[in-house]
Amino acid sequence: MELRLHTLAERPDLEASADDMPTTWEEYMTHDLCAGFYFSGLDRFAEHVIYGVSDEAPDVVIAKAFSIPFVLEAGGRRPDLPMDGWDRVVLWGCADHAAGRQPNIVSAIEIAIHRDWQGRHLSRQMVIAMRNNVARLGFERLVAPVRPNGKHREPDTPMSEYAFRTRADGLPYDDWLRVHVRLGGRIVQVAPTSMAITGSLAEWREWTGMAFDTTGRLHVPGALSPIRVDVEHDNAVYIEPNVWVEHLIR
Repeated sequence: MELRLHTLAERPDLEASADDMPTTWEEYMTHDLCAGFYFSGLDRFAEHVIYGVSDEAPDVVIAKAFSIPFVLEAGGRRPDLPMDGWDRVVLWGCADHAAGRQPNIVSAIEIAIHRDWQGRHLSRQMVIAMRNNVARLGFERLVAPVRPNGKHREPDTPMSEYAFRTRADGLPYDDWLRVHVRLGGRIVQVAPTSMAITGSLAEWREWTGMAFDTTGRLHVPGALSPIRVDVEHDNAVYIEPNVWVEHLIR
């Protein structure tokens, strides 16, 4: 099916439906330390928020894509894509907006598909929609701190190994990375500390339903790397690696 696409600027009335859209994200993924800087004020980036609806239900969001413009300076303090990928671009983009700096690049933040509409190649449509939107807004580069969707099955494999694994045809082994590469994206590098999610052991128990009663490395469903648990100090920390992918918009 082909989605009907709208930006938040065009259809602010869709924001409530988007907020209520059920996804397959694990609960702990909604507790990233920097997420609130972006999602608490989406109106600032309304032209960079895309909602997908169907012809049958034009007021119900079944796919959404978020991105953020920011400044990258070849000869300045931000010459390269950051190692702390997702978190850092959120901070940079929000700071640039507050300071009135003119952005020159856009980073993807999230693409999510309604739980009941998955498996219909809608995520591919949303990547294309994001690329087209970036071009419409006059930018020439879209980058994405990609979360490879098969990596959770190999939490102990280093991302530096997993990200560059290929099939016999030369395309990435990972499904989500393969979507990006087929659309013209180029894998640039790993962002080893892209997202940081911390919490008390009680919070992690609430988020996961797991015991969190032993100090050490713990495998948690959906996590791309092990969680580090410290019972004595009553905390657990998840540092998620992502993969920087670059799309040149021509």
